[in-house]
Amino acid sequence: MNQRTSKEGNNFFMSKKRSNIEINVTGNIDKALRQLKKKIEREGVVRDMKRTVYFEPQTQKRRKRLVRAIKMNFLRMIGQGLVKSEK
Repeated sequence: MNQRTSKEGNNFFMSKKRSNIEINVTGNIDKALRQLKKKIEREGVVRDMKRTVYFEPQTQKRRKRLVRAIKMNFLRMIGQGLVKSEK
């Protein structure tokens, strides 16, 4: 359930999934920033934000889901040795 609220005339979107990402900074800020970027990527924060900001029709959602399922199935088949990868 995405909620659309307005605050001081600006519209912003609230995602149904909240991410709480913590990084321990022990002196090396560059290393901490890299860790933060990796965690954000793994959590899918940016992808979820884009989904909530831009309207995506149901047909496109289904198509993306199908393409993702085909890709994951293909990668699983390569991992099992059913299909040879070309490298």
